[in-house]
Amino acid sequence: MRYILTLVADRNSTSLSAAMIRRVAEAVRGSKPVLLSEGEAADIPCLEPPDPIAIQQALENAAVDCIVTKTRGRRKALLVADMDSTIVTSETLDELAAFAGVKAEIEAITRRSMNGEIDFAEALRARVAMLRGLDLDALEKTWKQTELMPGARELVATMRAHHALTALVSGGFTFFTGRVAAAAGFDEHHANGLIDDGHTLTGEVAEPILDRDAKKATLLRLAEQRGVKLSATLAVGDGANDLAMLAVAGLGVAYHAKPIVAREARARIDHGNLRAILFAQGYPASAFVTV
Repeated sequence: MRYILTLVADRNSTSLSAAMIRRVAEAVRGSKPVLLSEGEAADIPCLEPPDPIAIQQALENAAVDCIVTKTRGRRKALLVADMDSTIVTSETLDELAAFAGVKAEIEAITRRSMNGEIDFAEALRARVAMLRGLDLDALEKTWKQTELMPGARELVATMRAHHALTALVSGGFTFFTGRVAAAAGFDEHHANGLIDDGHTLTGEVAEPILDRDAKKATLLRLAEQRGVKLSATLAVGDGANDLAMLAVAGLGVAYHAKPIVAREARARIDHGNLRAILFAQGYPASAFVTV
């Protein structure tokens, strides 16, 4: 079988039953399913890429993610992940803006930027300018209320245990990526730099800005340094500035993504958490590394 259809249920709202798996396997003319996690995930080998409409009809609109990969080379040697709304549950810049009293204004710009309506670098400069004069302790306060996405530690730890390089690559700021990378276990992190005068933010961001093209370039550079083909790389993100790296990665995953990203990405996680990315690589839950 040349392809694998992976089904992953959102355990907060449903369970992947044997009947569901059987119906989908019959609908896509797949071979015998392989259970990856009881009630949560299963692989269905297929000869041809399965029909998405047939899958959804068989699932009866249950909260189940469906990811198709090729049988060969499923487990990836490089993970490049976005941070905001991907590895952490929030948009750190928006939360930082709350301490400056401009959260609503900055959220509006963030929303347009992540939907691809305005240039990312332009939007970043505009948002940071609105933070001019903000005390630096607001950064620490924002960090204290930042939470990792469910499954983040498992994703990173499991891939590292299988010798993958893991990198956090964000259009956000190094103040946060450094802390998130340490908390989640990433090998390295790359992001933008906020400029300050030792006491407050100046309203400026260091140039050049890490944007969608820089994210793609970082993935390409890390793959070359690691000596792996692009087919052996994995990227995950939710916003328009992630599209370029998702497009070139061997497995590009749109995670609870903005509409423009969900439409263009080859793989989507709309319901479950980051554990789904491990299942999509063929890891059973018994192989997950928990920290």
